[in-house]
Amino acid sequence: MWAQAMRTYYYVAKEVEPKRIALAAATSKLGEATTMKETAEGQLKAVNEKVAQLEAALQAAVDKMAQLEEQVARCTVQLDNADKLIGGLGGEAKSWQETVEALGEQLKAMVGDVLVCAGSISYLGPFVASYRSALVNEWLAEMDRVKMLHSKDSSLAKILADPVVVRQWNIDGLPADNFSIENGIIMTSTKRWPLMIDPQGQANRFIKLSQAKAQVKTCKASDSAKRVQQTLEMCIRLGNPMLLENVLELLDPSLEPILACQTYKDASGSLVIKLGDNIIPYHHDFKFSLTTVIPNPHYAPEVSVKVALLNFTITPNGLEDQLLVTTVETERPDLAEKKSQLVIQGAENKSKLQDLQDEILYMLSNSEGNILDDTALIETLGISKVTSEEILQAVAEAAVAEEEIDVLSAKYIPVANRGSLLFFAISDLASIDPMYQYSLIWFKDLFVKGCVAAEKSDDIDQRVLHRSEEHTSELQSPLQSR
Repeated sequence: MWAQAMRTYYYVAKEVEPKRIALAAATSKLGEATTMKETAEGQLKAVNEKVAQLEAALQAAVDKMAQLEEQVARCTVQLDNADKLIGGLGGEAKSWQETVEALGEQLKAMVGDVLVCAGSISYLGPFVASYRSALVNEWLAEMDRVKMLHSKDSSLAKILADPVVVRQWNIDGLPADNFSIENGIIMTSTKRWPLMIDPQGQANRFIKLSQAKAQVKTCKASDSAKRVQQTLEMCIRLGNPMLLENVLELLDPSLEPILACQTYKDASGSLVIKLGDNIIPYHHDFKFSLTTVIPNPHYAPEVSVKVALLNFTITPNGLEDQLLVTTVETERPDLAEKKSQLVIQGAENKSKLQDLQDEILYMLSNSEGNILDDTALIETLGISKVTSEEILQAVAEAAVAEEEIDVLSAKYIPVANRGSLLFFAISDLASIDPMYQYSLIWFKDLFVKGCVAAEKSDDIDQRVLHRSEEHTSELQSPLQSR
């Protein structure tokens, strides 16, 4: 049994031993292969890590390149904007410096100028041009004595006149002389309703033309009280201007609420005014004007404090200025039209420039970050520079045109002087007989006819002489027919 077992063991061992040897060899090879594998995996891991590092470095380099390209593009834009900014602000710097200096001078003189304007608006309305000028000169002399600063040759027209507005006034029938322009400024500046001394009808015509678009309504003081009351009520309700013509030295007591501006708010909060027994809604666009043809009226103090008295009575100097303007317009309408257009263009350009400057200052004050990145601001500066150059050119053209007109006007002063003298000469005939009454409109038409009919001549002096003679001749015919 033992021998059988040993025999079996022998054959099994003989069969298994090579397998054991092979297993040991395979195990040894497996260990070596595992070691090689681990070594290779370690190497692969190192290579992968290095590849990852290289890829990260590559991405960083790509990102940096993109950033540098962006910086290059931004720097290119900034350099371009810097050139534009330097060029734009270079032009604006001078303009702003001049503006700062002008505003500084105006600020120093503001108190004196405001005093002149306030005094002129409050007190000078009833007086003629010469007396107004004398009073203003006295005020300026007194301000100089007490060392109160004011603008040179300070006056109401110089400080408050807007050239575009004044031109529109002239189109609407307001004479172009300084006296009439001052009256227009007082009318638009005062809080009291104007009562205009208007024997020649200039103010009457100006009110009707200037307020025609607002559908001005007119009544005469001689109309029935009912008609005046109804017209007033309608204008107050609808906001239409109203003109009461030919008032006398005593005003109707029913006008008291209007003249005193006795408005108040009712229970619903609406603005109303009591006119007679009626309570009327008060429209904010309502305007009221009064005119009188009495040459030298005497209004009681209680009337004078309720209205803004304005003297539109023509004076020799005022009529001479008006006739001089008419003469130049008749003789050289091209220059007059050119000057008018330049005034409009200059005003529009100045308004546009002011808007651009305001926008620039707003952008500068609200700009964030680098100002060279603000392309909109740079473009606005470029537009402002172009506009400034256009304005300077327009101003230069206007100066040339005005100089030509002034030179030409000076040559025709004798014509205007003769016309003014003739008008006041025939006006004095009314003191002989009331039938000798002539309107200013009629005289101006006759004056223009004389200018057109005068004998032509290339010599200005001869032309002036012919016009003066023609005006005298044109005036003799209607006088002799009386």
